[in-house]
Amino acid sequence: MRVLVTGGAGFIGSNLVDRLLAENLEVDVADDLSSGSLSNLAEARASGGKLKFHKIDIRSQDIFELFRIRQPEVVFHLAAQISVTKSVREPLLDAGINVLGSLQVIEAARISGARKVVFAASGGSLYGDLEPEELPVAETHRRDPRSPYGLAKKVVGEYLALYRELYDLEFTALALANVYGPRQDPYGEGGVVSIFANNLLAGKVSTIYGDGNQTRDFVFVDDVVDAFARARTKGSGLLMNIATGKQVSVNELYSTMASVVSGDLKPVYAETREGEVLASALDPSRAAIHLGWKYWTGLPEGAKAVLDYFRAGHRVKVLTEEDFTRKDDN
Repeated sequence: MRVLVTGGAGFIGSNLVDRLLAENLEVDVADDLSSGSLSNLAEARASGGKLKFHKIDIRSQDIFELFRIRQPEVVFHLAAQISVTKSVREPLLDAGINVLGSLQVIEAARISGARKVVFAASGGSLYGDLEPEELPVAETHRRDPRSPYGLAKKVVGEYLALYRELYDLEFTALALANVYGPRQDPYGEGGVVSIFANNLLAGKVSTIYGDGNQTRDFVFVDDVVDAFARARTKGSGLLMNIATGKQVSVNELYSTMASVVSGDLKPVYAETREGEVLASALDPSRAAIHLGWKYWTGLPEGAKAVLDYFRAGHRVKVLTEEDFTRKDDN
């Protein structure tokens, strides 16, 4: 089987490519390298597997020619503008990539005869502001995004449902919680894990905004990749949360990571950032039923994997206050 991964040089995408090659699939990667990196694919390219890389923007008309030539059976669509803050600041740019670019991928899949699109939705932005008693939130909850980024993810999900009805193009949409793990950029969802890892290893004090009791649902990238791989043949026509269903406070996260480093470096606290979500968790029950999926990596194990990745020299950067102000929603 031949599959195509848009955004395959990114954090989640490159980990997915490794998994698909391990399953002996032919894998094409389409990525414009605006946020991804070829270094993320170094192991995949050196493995001798059936991998082809194409530097291409999903907004380009060239995407249609790529699909025509390569004829993928399944498309994993992960390419996106990933910053919630940037979507608020530049909504036209966000819509151009996340709506129109995604629609081009879907249309190219239809025209080329692809069987299915597996779409990376965003659980953190899709459901909007929630009350603590509504958590963990299920897919049956209203979808009420509060950012152009979240709205774009909702719109693409609706396009996929319509294409399924009109053209028999199957889809599965995976609403991801705060994904973390090796190769992660510190500015995406779940990037606080990467930020803490960088700072702890560099001996720099980390900043926690607010009192640190705000919660997130942190899910390890290998577990997320497993859900994508299963969605290749399962879960058609559904939106499914990929998450642990558990709330972890930022204070608890920092304490867990600091204990792995065996240091006594304490964080400093700053004023809560405007618009920050205070509590977040997704109910993964539907994925358990339809994908046979559940997470298996606990936070201590996952945090150690991130720290080991940076210890191996992949990147240890001392983050500045400017870096923190660029960071979204953690």
